[in-house]
Amino acid sequence: PRSITPREAHQLAKAVRCRARSMGVKAVVAVSDAHANPVLCEAEEGAYIASWDIALNKSYTVVALKMSTAELTKLAAPGGELYGIQFTNGGKIVVFGGGEPLEEDGKIVGGLGVSGGSAEQDTALAAYGKQIFKEMCDAE
Repeated sequence: PRSITPREAHQLAKAVRCRARSMGVKAVVAVSDAHANPVLCEAEEGAYIASWDIALNKSYTVVALKMSTAELTKLAAPGGELYGIQFTNGGKIVVFGGGEPLEEDGKIVGGLGVSGGSAEQDTALAAYGKQIFKEMCDAE
């Protein structure tokens, strides 16, 4: 299957980091390929050190489970059908917002993970990145 290219990942990360700066968020942006392997991870100066792994794991989660981490939040809550999933896959599953699968022609070609702000900010930044990626694909 097609995967996001390093060039596309860099272009996407640049757009998301720019939006994050405008929001006052020192974000880490990670992009994975269609197999959930990291393609890129970039951090704003002063970003939380912990955000690096969180962003990478969000980009992994969305490809591995084929859904946003915001969607997963509900399913992984106590009583949800995926409750406890964050303890699988070597702890790489993230169950709070900030991760979005990246799709082209209905197929997942990569994953985006954003960490550094509140869950609401990270979720908004990841949704923005998903939209930017869609526009990039539509422009080609």
